[in-house]
Amino acid sequence: MEKNVLNTDLNGKVAVVTGAGGVLCSEFARVLARAGAKVALLDLNLAAAQKFADGITEEGGTARAYACNVLDKDVCYAVADEVLADLGPCDILINGAGGNSPKATTDKEYYEDGDLDGETKSFFDLDKSGVEFVFNLNFIGSLIPTQAFARQMLGRKGCCILNISSMNAYTPLTKIPAYSGAKAAVSNFTQWLAVHFAHQGIRVNAIAPGFFSTAQNAKLLWNDDGTPTARTGKILAATPMGRFGESRELSGALLFLVNEEAAGFITGVTLPIDGGFSAYSGV
Repeated sequence: MEKNVLNTDLNGKVAVVTGAGGVLCSEFARVLARAGAKVALLDLNLAAAQKFADGITEEGGTARAYACNVLDKDVCYAVADEVLADLGPCDILINGAGGNSPKATTDKEYYEDGDLDGETKSFFDLDKSGVEFVFNLNFIGSLIPTQAFARQMLGRKGCCILNISSMNAYTPLTKIPAYSGAKAAVSNFTQWLAVHFAHQGIRVNAIAPGFFSTAQNAKLLWNDDGTPTARTGKILAATPMGRFGESRELSGALLFLVNEEAAGFITGVTLPIDGGFSAYSGV
């Protein structure tokens, strides 16, 4: 297998990644496997998770795919039992499942007179079920898998949890209030869990990716003809490095935070990986 970027040795460890059928989380699974971990790839879409698990296996790693709805406690507990039987107890949990919904997104950045005309989806038209879905997927979808897999970490050394926050958690982006609020909750939950499990030796941290172009946000970033949207122009203008991040650029932070030797005294932090976005005032 290809060498991992930080020489982090995860041999003998079992890593569980939720949302592993997606672009970023499948890369997390691959990186962990290359570091020697046995990896469980969990996703609502079993076929997508299986494809990436097969890729890891072809590289010489150990990986298994599982169908899992992170919002269903019974399912999560059942999958946790399967992973325990197949691979062993979980040492590393990556709560990667998340996302947004058009039903929780406004058409415009600013409310303007006339937006109640019915043609514009304004703040007042946000769908309650859409907002609930986004909050549940990101926050509850981190809470329930943690309940399921952290039980396997109790009384064992070197275990950790990594949540996926966002730049939205620091300053909410326009148009996506539910997603911004949900990711702020994930950052807060990360701190809460870090304190709650401190006496058990379970470290809990998060990473906050800046802007990465993925299938989930493609319609916000790119027009149908492949040209950048106005929103992409604003993002890149506010990112000092002037580009979107690439999934591989999260690998270093991931391996650092799960490395007990390198980050053994780090818990309760959210690390921005954003090309300088959070440091830039705009002038």
